[in-house]
Amino acid sequence: MAKRKKPSTPTPPPITPLSDAKYKSTLREIQMELVKLQRHVIKKGEKILVIFEGRDGAGKDGIIKRMTEHMSPRDTRIIALGKPSDRDRKSWYFQRYVPHLPVEEEIVIFNRSWYNRAGVEPVMGFCTEEQTEEFLNNVPRFEAMLRQSGIQVIKYYLDITRKEQSHRLNQRLTDPLKHWKTSPIDRAALKKWDEYTRVRDEMFARTHHALAPWHVVRADNKRVARINLLKHFLGLMAYPGKDRHLAHPDPLIVFPYSEAHLEMGMIAT
Repeated sequence: MAKRKKPSTPTPPPITPLSDAKYKSTLREIQMELVKLQRHVIKKGEKILVIFEGRDGAGKDGIIKRMTEHMSPRDTRIIALGKPSDRDRKSWYFQRYVPHLPVEEEIVIFNRSWYNRAGVEPVMGFCTEEQTEEFLNNVPRFEAMLRQSGIQVIKYYLDITRKEQSHRLNQRLTDPLKHWKTSPIDRAALKKWDEYTRVRDEMFARTHHALAPWHVVRADNKRVARINLLKHFLGLMAYPGKDRHLAHPDPLIVFPYSEAHLEMGMIAT
């Protein structure tokens, strides 16, 4: 009896790179638009929280740098928390994040967030299965409370392929200017690729909700990812004088999470 062939993984649409001139000119236009948006946020006393998640090497630092480069440092905060303290481990899980939430007139960016408990912590054995399950049950309610308090919650997941992650993590080892980025967790990332994929998919399925949906960004090409994510962010914001040409990302680069996108191969497995 003939063996069944294993179904092939769908091939996502190719990513068209940007020329150096096009990237620089478009980024400058977007950054001017971000300044315009921030003036509105300050004037209206809005509270904006942007969460960046993704595999190690996905490009979170680079996007955050371009996003905030010309924004007011007084009204923009980037939060990248380190290893939890003994006190943090004894407290309510969300407690260490609450003091960093935006107040009126602020845009706060989390470079990784409470979603550590749905990703690196269970994969690396830093929490129990029960703690992860409790988190997955509670986080939609927590985020709903934030929305009800007037905080706009925007969640981005930067997605890269296994091949691209391997390339970027190897670059960190050979580039002396990137040595500060290396860690034991980075070295385990490729070995635990399948486990990270499993917990990521469960995170998407259980924490993608109407009040704080996940937006997936195909990030194998850093420049294309930066431009399209920032366009998408502008598109989500309501402010006067918006240049709508700069608020329309490529839907093949930035799109809402769905099982259909997984099945189509749009999200790396």
